[in-house]
Amino acid sequence: QVQLVESGGGLVQPGGSLRLSCAASGSIFSINTMGWHRQAPGKQRELVAVITSSGSTNYADSVKGRFTISRDNAKKTVHMQMNSLKPEDTAVYYCNAEVTYFSGGYLHSRWGFGTQVTVSS
Repeated sequence: QVQLVESGGGLVQPGGSLRLSCAASGSIFSINTMGWHRQAPGKQRELVAVITSSGSTNYADSVKGRFTISRDNAKKTVHMQMNSLKPEDTAVYYCNAEVTYFSGGYLHSRWGFGTQVTVSS
């Protein structure tokens, strides 16, 4: 069983910063892509940022230049530094990881339970 546990959410004023973290645990052979998605009330879940095992990154246009994703492969963690936060960044942020359970196995997508980020004055 794979678990993804997020931390670091909270309430912040516009222009402020937060750092989200996600730790993967369980019977994991390898982790391919890790990333963050978010879902605001009444909206669909959307991709925020992803990072491959080699460190290649991709960001949603709305967060480019403000958010930075990073990972520690040895610790099976992914982080996202969020700066210059805006009210429209308010959402539940979910960690995602594509994992294999053994060598040559299929990729399985796993999700955390989410952490709330609220940007408000």
